Amino acid sequence: MKVQSPLIKDDLHKRLRRIEGQVRGVQKMLDADRDCQEIIQQLTAVRSAVHNARLQFLRSYARECLLQGNTLSGAEQSMMVDELMALIAKVEQ
Repeated sequence: MKVQSPLIKDDLHKRLRRIEGQVRGVQKMLDADRDCQEIIQQLTAVRSAVHNARLQFLRSYARECLLQGNTLSGAEQSMMVDELMALIAKVEQ
């Protein structure tokens, strides 16, 4: 299923642009020979931002795709739940 909501897309785009800026900041820190602990702290922030973006997108997926289950057959609903569980397993890796 594809993302239909412009609000969800906009939110994810904003999060990804912020993450992109954080990564560029880490690159600049490397070029400026900044302290290793500062770089690790920023890399941890990037990882956290990516994790939060994934969780928010997963939450949106569940709301947008799975909650429209009224229009889906039992088999389709079951398949979507299986897909969601597979996504959750990937997020937890």
